[in-house]
Amino acid sequence: MLVKTFGAAVQGINATIVTIEVNVSQGIRFLHVGLPDNAVKESHERIASALNYTGNKFPRKQIVINMAPADIRKEGSAYDLALAIGIMAADNSLISDNLGKFVIMGELSLDGGLQPIKGVLPIAIKAREDGFKGFILPKQNAREAAVVNNLDVYGVENITEVIDFFNGKSTLEPTIVNTREEFYTNMNLSEIDFADVKGQENVKRALEVAAAGGHNIIMVGPPGAGKSMLAKRIPTILPPLTLQEALETTKIHSVVGNIDSNTSLISQRPFRSPHHTISDVALVGGGTFPQPGEISLAHNGVLFLDELPEFKRTVLEVMRQPLEDRKICISRAKFSVEYPDSFMLVASMNPCPCGYYNHPDRECVCAPGVVQKYLSRISGPLLDRIDIHIEIVPVPFEKLSEMKDSESSELVRERVMKARQIQEQRFKDIDGVYCNAQMSSKQMRTFAQIDKASSELLKNAMQRLNLSARAYDRIIKVARTIADLDDSDNVLSNHIAEAINYRNLDREGWAG
Repeated sequence: MLVKTFGAAVQGINATIVTIEVNVSQGIRFLHVGLPDNAVKESHERIASALNYTGNKFPRKQIVINMAPADIRKEGSAYDLALAIGIMAADNSLISDNLGKFVIMGELSLDGGLQPIKGVLPIAIKAREDGFKGFILPKQNAREAAVVNNLDVYGVENITEVIDFFNGKSTLEPTIVNTREEFYTNMNLSEIDFADVKGQENVKRALEVAAAGGHNIIMVGPPGAGKSMLAKRIPTILPPLTLQEALETTKIHSVVGNIDSNTSLISQRPFRSPHHTISDVALVGGGTFPQPGEISLAHNGVLFLDELPEFKRTVLEVMRQPLEDRKICISRAKFSVEYPDSFMLVASMNPCPCGYYNHPDRECVCAPGVVQKYLSRISGPLLDRIDIHIEIVPVPFEKLSEMKDSESSELVRERVMKARQIQEQRFKDIDGVYCNAQMSSKQMRTFAQIDKASSELLKNAMQRLNLSARAYDRIIKVARTIADLDDSDNVLSNHIAEAINYRNLDREGWAG
C-alpha cells in the first residue's frame, strides 16, 4: 500500500515541504531514496526499535521510501516520526485518512520517545502557507511553533500518542501561545542598566549616538576602563524589537537550535560576543551543510568583538562585505543560501599590547614600533566601516565612589527611539533603509546636506587627518544622527564638529 506523509527541509532560514512516500509490498528489502543523508538512512534502526518497544510491529516486508523533491538533500534525524507513521500506515497498522492534513516532524529515541529538533519556526510558517491543518512535533518545540497563528500545533512526548491520535483512540491538545501578550511582557525585561556605569559620560554619549543611528563603534582604552561593561548595556538603549523583527530573529536562532522549550519568541535584541579564536566560517556562517554564523545570530542586535586586534586577520576581513550589504550569501556547487545580518558592530581594544599607551597615570612599556604594529592588525578598510572611534580613559575614584545615580537606560532609550522615529519617517519610501547608517551617497545628498561653514570645517579635518572618502561619508552620517537627537532639521557645524571628534583613531599621536 502506498501512503504519503509530510515533513519539511530547512534551507537558509526558510523551509520546503517534503513529501514522504512509503510503499509496503511483498519482499524483504528496505530502500530509502530521495537524497537522504546518513542520519536519515539510520532512521531504520531507530524506527524499528521504537515500534517494537512500544508494542507495535515493524513490517517484515519490502519497504520503499521516497522523499520528494528528490533534488533537495534531506539532513538530520528530524524525519524519524514522519517515516515511522508512514511505514505503519502503509502496512495498514494505522488509519491514514487524515495524514495529508499534518506536517509531522520529530527525532525518535529507541524507546519511542521524541527528542527536540531544529528549525521548527520556519517549518510552522511554511506549513501554514501551504494550507496544512496542523503540525505534530516534539513537546519541547511546541511553544516555538505555536507563535504561528491559524495552525494547530500538537506537542507530543512519544510515538504512541501520535499512533493513537490517528487511530481515533485519543485526542491531542493543541499548544496555544498568546504571542503578542508574551512578546510585549518580556520585551523590556533586563537585569543590566546604564545607571550601573559610573562616569564615562563622553562614551555614553557616543554609544547613544551609535544606537540612535545604527552606527558601528569601536572603543579604545586600557584594561578595566569599562569597555565590556558598556558594550553589554547597548541593547538596553536600542529601540525594542518590533514583532516582525522578533519573528525574523527567532527564525535564525530556531535553525541553529538556540530556542529552549520555555521560549516562544525572542523578545529582546540579541547580543553576541564570540571569542577571538573564532574561525571565518563560525563568524559568517557556512560549513559543509550551511548554518548561520555569529553575524546572522546577531541580526537585529549587537555583535560585540572584544579585543579586536586579537582576532585573526582573515576573520575580520570576511566581515567587510556583510557590513556593507547587511546579508551574507553562502554558495555551494549545487545550491546557495542567504542569511540576513543587519547588526550593529561594537568592538573594543587595548591601545597597545601592554594596554597603557596614552594612559594618564601609567607608563606604556611597549618597545618602539610595537604600538603601530598592534594597531595595524586592523585593516584600514575595516576601520573605515566603523563610524565612531571613541577613546576611553579610566574612571577616577571620585566618580566611582559617587552615590548619585547615573542616567538610566530607559531615559537614554527614549531619546534614541525619538531619533529613530524621525529616521523612519525620513526613509519611509525607501526599501531596506531604516536608519542613518544605511544611507547611500545619493541619499546623503538629499537628507544630510551641510552648509558652507560645516563644509569648510570638514574640509580642514579631512586634510589634517588624511581621511578617506568613506570616512567622509561616515562623518556626515553620524552628524545627521546627532542632528536628529537635537531634533534639528539641518546638519549644523556643531554636529559636524562632534562627529569629527568621534574619529579618534584617525588623529595624529595615535600609534606614534
